[in-house]
Amino acid sequence: MTSIDPALAKRIKLVVLDVDGVMTDGGIVLGDVDGQRLELKRYDIQDGIGIKMLQWAGIRVALVTGRVSKSVELRAQELGIEDVIQDQHARKIGAVRRLAKQHGIALEDVACLGDDLPDLGVMREVGLPVAVANASEDAVEAAKVRLTRNGGAGAIRELAELLLRARDEWQSLVESYVKSRDTEEIPA
Repeated sequence: MTSIDPALAKRIKLVVLDVDGVMTDGGIVLGDVDGQRLELKRYDIQDGIGIKMLQWAGIRVALVTGRVSKSVELRAQELGIEDVIQDQHARKIGAVRRLAKQHGIALEDVACLGDDLPDLGVMREVGLPVAVANASEDAVEAAKVRLTRNGGAGAIRELAELLLRARDEWQSLVESYVKSRDTEEIPA
């Protein structure tokens, strides 16, 4: 399925995103700089705009990941994502339950974009479970929607567009975005 029921789309108040395999392609670059561990991840810029569009539509976005990484903190700060849960044991469902309760959001009004086994608990409990194109078979079976884009390659943007088009909000958000960038000032 590559569309979202408009009634369901209008109920969504929170989108939970996995990081490795959803925000990224799942690859991790590990290194050492002067005795300090360094972990690098690659993020898709179009995904970032998709996240901003969700936020502008009044939808909360949360990152819930089973790895702990400074890179995730930095990307969340850039995107203005306040809800970031990094648990090295990948205990995601309890974290999402607490997060939903904290914000007064029912789990049936939550969407989750996942790709693999650590996401299954959340995907099985939320109202809109979504899988990236290259998700594991188990994640695909748990999903109501399977995207056409892989994790780290525009999957979040695809979800944002599908969700906001189903809510009939995409075009007005695009126009607001374009207008907000329409300036005659030339940066120094």
